[in-house]
Amino acid sequence: MNDLGWELVATDGTRAALAAEGITSRSVEDVTGSPSLLGGRVKTLHPKIHAALLARRDDPTHREELQREGIVPIDLVAVNLYPFAEHAAAGRSGTLLLEQIDIGGATLLRAAAKNYEHVVVVARPERYAAVLDELKQRGEVSLETRRVLAAEAFSHTAAYDAAIASRFASEAGVQFPDEMTLSLRKIRDLRYGENPHQQAAFYAVRGEDGAMTTMHQLHGKATSFNNMLDVNAAWRVATDFAQPTVAIIKHQNPCGVASDNEITKAYRRAFMCDSVSAFGGIVGANRIVARELAEAMEGTFYEAIIAPGYEDEALPILRQRKNLEILSVPGHAIVGGRLMWGEARGVRKDPSAFDYKRVAGGMLVQTPDESAVDEGTFKVVTERNPTLEELTDLLFAWRCVKHVTSNAIVLAKGLATVGVGPGQMSRVVAVETAVRKAGENGRLAVMASDAYFPFPDGIEVAARAGVTAIIQPGGSLRDAMMIDTANKNRMAMLFTGRRHFKH
Repeated sequence: MNDLGWELVATDGTRAALAAEGITSRSVEDVTGSPSLLGGRVKTLHPKIHAALLARRDDPTHREELQREGIVPIDLVAVNLYPFAEHAAAGRSGTLLLEQIDIGGATLLRAAAKNYEHVVVVARPERYAAVLDELKQRGEVSLETRRVLAAEAFSHTAAYDAAIASRFASEAGVQFPDEMTLSLRKIRDLRYGENPHQQAAFYAVRGEDGAMTTMHQLHGKATSFNNMLDVNAAWRVATDFAQPTVAIIKHQNPCGVASDNEITKAYRRAFMCDSVSAFGGIVGANRIVARELAEAMEGTFYEAIIAPGYEDEALPILRQRKNLEILSVPGHAIVGGRLMWGEARGVRKDPSAFDYKRVAGGMLVQTPDESAVDEGTFKVVTERNPTLEELTDLLFAWRCVKHVTSNAIVLAKGLATVGVGPGQMSRVVAVETAVRKAGENGRLAVMASDAYFPFPDGIEVAARAGVTAIIQPGGSLRDAMMIDTANKNRMAMLFTGRRHFKH
């Protein structure tokens, strides 16, 4: 900037950094004639700074006032706000965190952005090079660029304030404040939306740490809008289990889930659940992908695979598929046989993280359906208790059905799904769908339902298919009838006391 004939004004820390690079600058105190106050809390909050920013150059009255007060207009503002969000994510609180709330910097950005027709405002270091190039080539920054930069500055300060407000609300124990600001940071543009005529982009929710925002793409075409949804579902299902587990997803629903002592075995058994629907699906694994798994996937077309990582021998096999999206999630850890995300890496899990669903003109906000339930509280309500093998499969099926669109039914046997009935308007139709998918594999399977049975017909359909045990929330006015139907068919049945609707 000195080379371009600009005079720089900087606060003390920035002046020191500039001096280390051989760049000269004036101090803020030299411009204002006032010392820094309150240990640096008050530096730039001064009329000689803000009048210099807010004065319209085309207003004679403004120009006269500046001249009378001896104020030189400021033409460009570049500010890096204190890293509040980073300090909050690192677990800092109290006075240490309060000191990371930037007042003067945010005020500078807003003042400059308001007067963007006359002042250039740069809120993000990524823009420095482009602004400097434009100054070198044109001698000025165009109005179009200044308008974009002003919009970025207001978005930046809004996001900054949103992070502070969210943290304050959380610490105050306010779960759903009267006003909620959702701050999003764009990760990348997507090829298109759900359909080619729709435009789309992928954003991260600021302050949250998740696999989709940190995953690395190792191969294949850019991830699409629909694939992002299914990749997310595949990862969430697979990592919900402690054992080596594979989930195959189609349209956000699992068409096969299996756990085994080895990840390739888990894949083969998940694939067997519905090999037809697996075509064009997404594979999610909660263990490192070895050569054997890569070879097992040959012969079936998949859109993507997501896993914690890949062995060197597996990648060349997978990369033979030109369009297969190979995705890895860094920072995973296996703790006690379980793949852990976030907390295992020292990342604080934000208790205020929400699920959001868009509706016309608004947003539905809820806490996520992730709270672990003590399985010891599940209640056997039938005359027959489940066998140990049945109980193991019931708990597996119950965890699976949480990830299936409602009305949802899952049949499982040997820690693998054998039939899935997703997204039906009638629960008995969901059972019929799962039974039809399972075929002969439905015999001696167990069944999970995401909500209670309003009528006994669904249980009767399952009994005729050879299902031996059921897990469901209970809570129907006809629960006694459901229990009686299960007893007549020598079925064991557990009530969980909570449902797992997923719309």
